[in-house]
Amino acid sequence: MPAGPQKYPGASTAQWWQSRWGGDPMEVNTVVWHSTEGTGLPDYAGGSVAPNFTALPDFDAQRLNWHQHFDFDTSSRALANKPGGVETNTLNVCQVEIVGTCDPAAHGKWTVRHLYTPELPDWALRDLAAFARWAHDQHGVPLTSGVTFKAYPGSYGANGVRMGSAKWNAFRGHCGHQHVPENDHGDPGLLPMAAILARAGEATGAP
Repeated sequence: MPAGPQKYPGASTAQWWQSRWGGDPMEVNTVVWHSTEGTGLPDYAGGSVAPNFTALPDFDAQRLNWHQHFDFDTSSRALANKPGGVETNTLNVCQVEIVGTCDPAAHGKWTVRHLYTPELPDWALRDLAAFARWAHDQHGVPLTSGVTFKAYPGSYGANGVRMGSAKWNAFRGHCGHQHVPENDHGDPGLLPMAAILARAGEATGAP
């Protein structure tokens, strides 16, 4: 049985997709970060392409509201997984979608308030760090990354930072959709991962 609490404190389970789509039990050692490229809470095609968690900004309250769709230690469905290759969704990864965009073109066009991943406000960094800290404290996910987050659109496709099979199989810590093999997406772009993990590490005293 997976160890540690499976529900993130305070997260809504109004969009709970595990009952419909199941998922494989695992012991998570990696968090994969995404951006939704939208401004509202997605339906994820009825949960068929849902992550474990969605972080939805509340600009008035200056906080992230968390929505949980699968248990922390249950595989979700937001990654492509080609036949005959490495495992992606089921390889001990918890997936988090940040509601917002990594695309500078979208950021320049959108007139509604939104998160732009390269320029996250302090309160968003705080709440993402709190999640990383919880994943570390409760599940042992290292507060490390060791990969380069590239700006979109350079992060799309064959971007020079996407892992090969061996590196992906051995990876532990925090990475983005742009790093996962068998995928071509470039999200979450230039996410300030080092700042998020540094803030999480300060809170835990972890190295």
